Amino acid sequence: MTTLTRLTLALSVAVSGAAVASPEADQKAFQKFYESRFSQVAEGDFINGVYSILPGAREQWEAIEEFPPYEPEIEAGEELYNTAFANGKSFADCFDSPAQRENYPYWDGDRDMVVTMERAINECRTANGEKAWGWKKGKIAALSAYMSYESRGQVINTVIPADDAGALAAYESGKEMFYTKRGQLNFSCSDCHMYGAGLNARADTMSPAFGHASHWPVYRSKWQAMGTLHRRFGGCNTNVRAKPLKAQGPEYSNLEYFLTYMSNGLEFNGPGARK
Repeated sequence: MTTLTRLTLALSVAVSGAAVASPEADQKAFQKFYESRFSQVAEGDFINGVYSILPGAREQWEAIEEFPPYEPEIEAGEELYNTAFANGKSFADCFDSPAQRENYPYWDGDRDMVVTMERAINECRTANGEKAWGWKKGKIAALSAYMSYESRGQVINTVIPADDAGALAAYESGKEMFYTKRGQLNFSCSDCHMYGAGLNARADTMSPAFGHASHWPVYRSKWQAMGTLHRRFGGCNTNVRAKPLKAQGPEYSNLEYFLTYMSNGLEFNGPGARK
């Protein structure tokens, strides 16, 4: 039995199939899987996605990062953050500072739901009499890019309150979403980004899921624009010929909650640039 096979079997027991496993045990097994499989990756470098495991592609990506395509989005986001609403207030009245990424996503026990940073942005707008923005791209992605840039270096520390049944249920829902096969191709998130990480799908190498939540929003060359994590979730579902779910709906929000918790201990380094 190969080392990868042993790791896969152990992880299947510890994470995907173990209803009795705690989030802490899940996280330990999840991170160990990637650290063992990609032992060449420096500590903390999984935040760079596929570029943490492909030296050649990394060189090209680092060259792009010298003049990153998301710089105009950061500038636009900063302007949006400081522009007053019709009532005279601004985003600064909702957030202590723009550097907020470390606070999201979190479990809101009063509302029994996961709150992402993008949701908090739109709730700030509607609370001040403004229309909500679309969830996937445009102004919300620009403002998220600015706030993520200001948050670079913050350490991911998503909390699953052990005494809150709703939080645990949301975590389990996100975990189930990650491991459940869907679509005509019958693929799960884990098929591509865990067991298939480092392998090729057509001309692209599949990235490790460890660190996936660290670098959003992302400017994708394919989009020629900035997009949010939930936009990417929808694209992944489309790729496996499954019907995309609603951005910021409970399924994708819970998936973000799970993935971010799995990456605890890494640093936020958004926004990012990807193919």
